Amino acid sequence: MREPVIATIGLGANLGDACQAVQDAMLAIAAFEHCQLRAASPLYRSAPVDSSGPDYFNAVMQISTRLTAPDLLARLHQLERGAGRERPYRNAPRTLDLDILRYGTARIDSPTLTVPHPRMHQRAFVLRPLADIAPALVSVQDLHAVADQAIEKV
Repeated sequence: MREPVIATIGLGANLGDACQAVQDAMLAIAAFEHCQLRAASPLYRSAPVDSSGPDYFNAVMQISTRLTAPDLLARLHQLERGAGRERPYRNAPRTLDLDILRYGTARIDSPTLTVPHPRMHQRAFVLRPLADIAPALVSVQDLHAVADQAIEKV
């Protein structure tokens, strides 16, 4: 069996019971076979960025996993579908959004997955919760660059 990798996952939702959807997804991910929860951030509420609709609830978690990145992504997409996720257009409001932000030290650039996530350093809703659980991954300059984005800990 393959060696475990630390995967960092961003979670968000702004439709339906968004707060509950994020919390349920965190529990489901922590229960994936071949995965173990390492850390989970508090929930944050943030205004949409490059999107529309109500405020988002966001969190970041880290797991140790033996799943490959494509297998992990497939499981995350399955959770999104189970939560009623639709993709009518880019950055549409969503019932659940799950992104692999990092997968160990891997760099992946495929048609379905780019890791590290290409916009993670432009989003307060990623950086603030990530700083809570893995401060070494977030620089002061990163946080300063997103300081104008509305976000609050729930």
